[in-house]
Amino acid sequence: MPAAFTTTRRVEFADTDMAGLIHFTTFFRMMESAEHEFLRSLGTSVVEKDLDGDGVAIGWPRREAQCEFHAPAVFEDELAVEITVERMGRSSLTLGYEFRRGQQLIANGR
Repeated sequence: MPAAFTTTRRVEFADTDMAGLIHFTTFFRMMESAEHEFLRSLGTSVVEKDLDGDGVAIGWPRREAQCEFHAPAVFEDELAVEITVERMGRSSLTLGYEFRRGQQLIANGR
């Protein structure tokens, strides 16, 4: 498994609030879409449909999500999203996320 996976997301107008800053919920949507891209890069998906023929899909239920904000982002900012595997258990996975504009840390989550 790679040590880190990096992708980019652009802040769209619909991602911002009345002050023109990225709305806090946008980070959670970006984390989820980056996670899907990360899993696809590993040849899997967020949902594996009926792997053993029993009609049951296997998924990745979310038990916890958090995000800490460090600096504002605005419309049309391009953010690098870096995902790292912080912990891999027998039946769970903890992913860490960092959002950066250039070298500046904008937010981090897990």
